[in-house]
Amino acid sequence: MNYFELFRFTPAFTIDTALLAERYRELQRAVHPDKFANDTEQQKLLSVQRTAQINDGFQTLKDPIRRAEHMLALRGIDLSHETTTVKDTQFLMQQMEWREALEDISHSQAPEPMIDELYQSFAAYQTELTQLLAALLDSELHTDWLLAADQVRKLKFMAKLHNELTRAEDALFD
Repeated sequence: MNYFELFRFTPAFTIDTALLAERYRELQRAVHPDKFANDTEQQKLLSVQRTAQINDGFQTLKDPIRRAEHMLALRGIDLSHETTTVKDTQFLMQQMEWREALEDISHSQAPEPMIDELYQSFAAYQTELTQLLAALLDSELHTDWLLAADQVRKLKFMAKLHNELTRAEDALFD
């Protein structure tokens, strides 16, 4: 299913999330199961299925990584179950540095500055990746879909790394 069509958006990485939320509420009102309480079982089932599609579409389009994955899937590039790794040597080296820094946190006498520095480093890199991804996916010209897919893979890795940092921080201070 093309969620951009469902929500009446032109496929683009950059979307108006307020308008997305507004259209989500409109669609939910139109197919809410309560409206079909006196209808046939088939109509009720269709309403529930349509509601699930709308919910999934909303969750997909409001999340930048999932939105990018959806755009790529519409182009025949499915990243959801793949095991392809990023081959960018510079990124791989940076990953190793971040992982070492994460390990060092638990052994540090003063972990707070290290944690803050990592959060800032992650945020800066994610911003850079997101800007590049937006430029690729929103381009009027021919897009390098495989390069865009690599940016999504990197963003997914960054999201995991961010979660690991949050867990490490929680473990230290809880």
